[in-house]
Amino acid sequence: MPDKSEKIGVKAAETTTAVNGLVGFRRSEIIKSFGLMAGYAAKQPKPFAKHLVKYASEMVDIARGTSDLAPEKRDRRFKDESWQKNPLYKRAMQSWLAMQQELNGWISDSRMHPADQARAKFVTDLIVDAMAPTNTLLGNPTAMKMLVHTKGQSLVKGLQNAYNDLTKNGGMPSQVDGRPFKVGENLAVSPGAVVFQNEMLEVIQYKPQTDSVYKTPLMIIPPQINKFYATDLAPDKSMIRFLTKMGYQAFAVSWRNPTRQHAHWGLEQYVEALFEASDAVRKITKSPRINVTGACSGGITLALFLSELAARGDNRINCYTLMVSVLDGKKVDSDVGLFVTDAGIEQARKHSRKKGILAGEELGRAFAWMRPNDLIWNYVVNNYLLGQDPPPFDVLYWNNDTTNLPAQLHSDYLDIFQDRRFRKDKNVVFMDHIVDLEAVTQDGFMVAGITDHITPWMACYRNIRLFGGEIDFVLSNSGHLQSLLNPPGNPKAQYFTNSNHPPRATKWLEAAESVNESWWLRWNEWLAIRSGERKPAPKSLGNKAFPPLSQAPGEYVFT
Repeated sequence: MPDKSEKIGVKAAETTTAVNGLVGFRRSEIIKSFGLMAGYAAKQPKPFAKHLVKYASEMVDIARGTSDLAPEKRDRRFKDESWQKNPLYKRAMQSWLAMQQELNGWISDSRMHPADQARAKFVTDLIVDAMAPTNTLLGNPTAMKMLVHTKGQSLVKGLQNAYNDLTKNGGMPSQVDGRPFKVGENLAVSPGAVVFQNEMLEVIQYKPQTDSVYKTPLMIIPPQINKFYATDLAPDKSMIRFLTKMGYQAFAVSWRNPTRQHAHWGLEQYVEALFEASDAVRKITKSPRINVTGACSGGITLALFLSELAARGDNRINCYTLMVSVLDGKKVDSDVGLFVTDAGIEQARKHSRKKGILAGEELGRAFAWMRPNDLIWNYVVNNYLLGQDPPPFDVLYWNNDTTNLPAQLHSDYLDIFQDRRFRKDKNVVFMDHIVDLEAVTQDGFMVAGITDHITPWMACYRNIRLFGGEIDFVLSNSGHLQSLLNPPGNPKAQYFTNSNHPPRATKWLEAAESVNESWWLRWNEWLAIRSGERKPAPKSLGNKAFPPLSQAPGEYVFT
């Protein structure tokens, strides 16, 4: 059962692939949203006046002590009993809740265009959350109790934490205590070896954990936005460990962390690197065909790889798995997507071209401001006001082990959002061929997360209609990252499945069957059928042409 810090950590880690992080928030768009709200208030004064009067009336009730305003039960900020028993704290909390309630009420009643309403809601939430009384020392009873209990040491430690973050973390509050973790020692510890390396990637072959293995190997393609070992964290949640225990010949790509000198690396170069990687896997295993899986932005790279293979008439891929990946994204897929403009995209492109890369720290900062309650203010309170260290959590350690994006790859991702090249009617040329996923006729397995705010499941569902083969689509009851880290044995594991794929995702879900177990088990059954017969497990890794170069997790994971 995950504790509170782990639940918070999962939310914090679920901010890795949204297009908004690649674009960032332009100040002009935020100011424009305020202007938009002012315009609606001027054109429709009645709704604004109505909620202004209600706010004033509520403030009178708060002053008299007769207000019934209370926070939602799930709002952990107000768990301290002082918010209910201390009149000053209770009034401070209710005053803030009154402001939040009437601002939201005005936005709902103002008959704004749905897109404008979503922008207004997002901007007001940013401001209101920043003004929460819990974010100040005097306004936070838990922090004041800690100050008294520690005789002022919590404040001293909080100031030290703030100074360290200012000088060593770009001014952002630290999300994780990384001291207990070390890659290769207690993270990414599945036994294996690097059996292929080029300038862009390493291929790691993992040691079989069974006496016999399936003949058709599996190559895992991770996102370029994070390091590969999300699939090999602690052993109890390692996908690599699960696959090798099930008898698969597992190989994982580990991308090199690019620097300014790699600014020219784009999707064409990454796809070309996958040709080399898959050649190595086929030669090592003596299998003419392989299975592949790609997650998040790695799924975009995989989709282009599959399209290019189909265009060349190359049938080296037997089947594929696509996890929490959106290929045909739309602005309306999420509220924050509505802030993405053509001008913002061009400014983001210009910024990374000037530097040669989009730095991982910049990505992290942009994503944090999309969910400031979980990713910023939560840690401001914990680290600075309470004077505590952030929790040691492996998922958050991985999430903060950032990578850069080459300027060209960043630009290519932005192009995909604009040109929507995976649609059948777009005819976009990539590597001298028109992108055509309908020509990809291999069987596919797709996974999405029902509470995923980064790659929304309904957007993932659209992927089904892009491909030409048979698809098994599974909807996990988790968010973005937890949809991937879903090992058997979790009592809360659940997924939905439906072999019919109507055009509307909501119709699919209405008729879907609920299964109370990890989707890994269903995937294993699906993959086993498509992995050939079994053969004796290899006694050594690599071969004469591809000898082991270093032990897993390799060298590029440390770049």
